[in-house]
Amino acid sequence: MALNNNFDQKYIIETRNLDIYYGSFKAVAGVNMRVERNAITAIIGPSGCGKSTLLRAFNRMNELYADTSIEGEVTFSGQDIYARDVDPVEVRYRIGMVFQKPNPFPKSIYENIAWTARIHGYKGNMDELVENSLRQAALWDEVKDKLKQSGLSLSGGQQQRLCIARALSIKPEVILMDEPASALDPIATLKIEELMQDLKQNYTIVIVTHNMQQAARASDYTAMMMLTNGESRSGTVIEFDETNIIFTRPKDKRTEDYVTGRFG
Repeated sequence: MALNNNFDQKYIIETRNLDIYYGSFKAVAGVNMRVERNAITAIIGPSGCGKSTLLRAFNRMNELYADTSIEGEVTFSGQDIYARDVDPVEVRYRIGMVFQKPNPFPKSIYENIAWTARIHGYKGNMDELVENSLRQAALWDEVKDKLKQSGLSLSGGQQQRLCIARALSIKPEVILMDEPASALDPIATLKIEELMQDLKQNYTIVIVTHNMQQAARASDYTAMMMLTNGESRSGTVIEFDETNIIFTRPKDKRTEDYVTGRFG
């Protein structure tokens, strides 16, 4: 069954009582949150609290890891993406992902975009698609004269923007970013943040970041994750709100301690 195209719905992704397991270990517990369409949502929290695990649940990437399972619900435009008749490949087609470390294919800059589009069945004007994808990723002017060069020849920041362009080439509705600037220098990091602001006009972005300044600068909404007390030590969302509220008037003392650097 195909996923819905309900563009009138304000919240594009929602979770309800979401638990995520690795074998019998509950890594993430009881997450209820809503991701607003055409906004940037940041997921923050200390290391090991399940931020990346939660992010991967939004497009079923956790299923690529052995012995993972979920309880609860994750919906995309109101439809349960874990329903038996939903194809996980289509989920990942509609909800793309950019990883922490830039991972361009060992192909030309052009083919990094074109190859991805081809395997997803694109039959249109490939030159136009490559240019548009690179323009959307704010990379076209830097690479338009060297499209035949290897994507691996680019700087780290350029490689990450190439990976974003590659994700955009299949026209997803949501882009998940797992610490996309953690391996980049400050200038390249700011370029990625500026790019996200441009992209949210047409896409929804969810970003995991350990950089509090980045979350405060770049996101519209922020989910604060912490480990629960007790033996299981599962990660959960303890607070979710507009970013300016999370960073200036948080309701939970743990959030205040974390965003002000007093945590731990």
